[in-house]
Amino acid sequence: MVNTKPFYRPELTQSGLAPTCSVIAHDEYGNERETQIAGELPLTIYLDRREIVTLMTLGGHPEALVLGFLKNQRLVKNIEDIKAVQVDWETSAVAVTTNNPVADLEKRLEKRTVTTGCGQGTVFGDIMAGLDAIKLKHTPLRQSTLYNLLYNLREYNDVYKSAGAVHGCALCEDDSILTFVEDVGRHNAVDAIAGMMWLDQVSGDNKIFYTTGRLTSEMVIKVSQMGISVLLSRSGITQMGLELAQKTGVTMIARAKGRHFLVFNGQELIVYDAPPQKRS
Repeated sequence: MVNTKPFYRPELTQSGLAPTCSVIAHDEYGNERETQIAGELPLTIYLDRREIVTLMTLGGHPEALVLGFLKNQRLVKNIEDIKAVQVDWETSAVAVTTNNPVADLEKRLEKRTVTTGCGQGTVFGDIMAGLDAIKLKHTPLRQSTLYNLLYNLREYNDVYKSAGAVHGCALCEDDSILTFVEDVGRHNAVDAIAGMMWLDQVSGDNKIFYTTGRLTSEMVIKVSQMGISVLLSRSGITQMGLELAQKTGVTMIARAKGRHFLVFNGQELIVYDAPPQKRS
């Protein structure tokens, strides 16, 4: 994600951790085996010294994760409002300082919803607020492009392949993967990508968001806030996720593996140019 125009970036630490570690386990024969397991560490966010939330994370992209969380929760509106993001793993904390104090912060933190995200996500305030104002840019999606993208995504999920226990999310354009992030919860992975997009001023227009996790209301809300109109998953969906996709106009494609998929919303935008042959 490269933008040639100069733009503001807050002061950031570079505190990414290795996503896995080696441990000894015993197999079904009782034999010792060295294997990889996913990391999981708490990271408490402090916004202008006010404790906000503790996230459980692999720690691979902590600064982007925090930025994306603050943006997706609508706690900070503009990247220029953030002065610094400083991660300290010795204290399992990240200090976010702003150039201008967040207005009505205490009031906005009063209402907290624990979501169905793996490890449990958290949404502050009215999760429906602002959805009516979202206007997504829609473009047709060719079936052949979708198949090519699913094929290309097989090269990713490195942590899952070596250790399991994680979800992956990707920002895609056509059948190309722009960035891929894995974390212990899909909500962390989507927040990290949102943070990267925010830092690099990447638009959500003409993008596809892929996740290995289920498509819940939280996923639809976050992706629509990122300006992305196509949400793709190899997993299933929830009823509220579908209702919000219909409300926001997000094209929702799930159960996507190989040459199979189900379009739950936005079917009129799919160009069926490569239907698989039916079995006789």
